[in-house]
Amino acid sequence: MVLLEFIVSPMGKRESVGEYVARCVEIVEQSGLDYEVHAMGTLVEGELDAVLDVMRRSIEAVAVDCDRVSCTAKLDLRRGHQGAILGKVASVERRIGHPARRVGGQRE
Repeated sequence: MVLLEFIVSPMGKRESVGEYVARCVEIVEQSGLDYEVHAMGTLVEGELDAVLDVMRRSIEAVAVDCDRVSCTAKLDLRRGHQGAILGKVASVERRIGHPARRVGGQRE
């Protein structure tokens, strides 16, 4: 299994990029892969070919009306492991003894 964290950014467009992020999230959702959207990117879990295809299609979707697109990606390939999106966070939470997420001064 592979964890892929990626960011697709339109270059030369307005400051807000939510419209472009939504295009990418729709592609991720349609893939059927496990994923998590966070404030600075999207995390997807699946087989290597599947996650790379999601990233490629996301880049192409943004490039439809952008002359320049930037993509930043991190891959973690770990054979024999599944459920890493939640599992990695749960491992840290066990070690610190409480939920790791903190939003607005509150733990979720």
